[in-house]
Amino acid sequence: MRIVMLILGMVFMLLLSCKQKTESENENAPEQRSSKVNEVLDTIFEKKRQPEKTLRSIEGLADSTFVRLADFSDGFAYDMRYATENNFLKAKVYDCAECYTRVKTVRALLVANAEFRSKGVKIKFYDCYRPNSVQYKMWEIVPNPQYVANPVKGSIHNKGGAVDITLVTLEGEELNMGTDFDFFGKRAYHDNFDLPQEILDNRKLLKETMEKHGFWSTRTEWWHYNLQGAHKDPIANFKWKCE
Repeated sequence: MRIVMLILGMVFMLLLSCKQKTESENENAPEQRSSKVNEVLDTIFEKKRQPEKTLRSIEGLADSTFVRLADFSDGFAYDMRYATENNFLKAKVYDCAECYTRVKTVRALLVANAEFRSKGVKIKFYDCYRPNSVQYKMWEIVPNPQYVANPVKGSIHNKGGAVDITLVTLEGEELNMGTDFDFFGKRAYHDNFDLPQEILDNRKLLKETMEKHGFWSTRTEWWHYNLQGAHKDPIANFKWKCE
């Protein structure tokens, strides 16, 4: 009997010891968890801010120099159609989408766009300078001088003095010009006044402002503008690098 009592006493002491150990561990657990959480939080780093883009100055550059417009202003919008298949050629003829042109064209565009922006809109580009080699590609696809300039003679696009543009709001919504870019038909003519007043007003704003700042329009294409005197410049085949 004494042996049984002795065994029971030992079991009781063992159970009591385990209980005390468990309670002690539970008391320390919150502190341990808190320590682990702090340890994890300490390993989180704030995302580094991207450095702001620094725009270049046009001052001091020769008028004939080719430059990338986006390096001098972030106030324009772009939809470079010939770097996609969304154009009348149904073919991509640029390796990548960029708007390059001569410095003298950039000067006039910056001033014109400043006036547009004061009126709540801005220029959106469809095409800018076009290397003469690209003009040959276009001619191979559509060898029709009514739609594509003969590359031997060249286009003013090849001279860095022509742009194809529209207007968008400062938030990027396109103004209604009546047709899409490169629509070949009477509805795209500047002298077609059989259109809703909103379209006529939008085209008038585009045309009058561009002409005020040294560009002249093409009667059959509401989007096309040439810098005055640019037809005298030589045909170029400068090609920009794609990153």
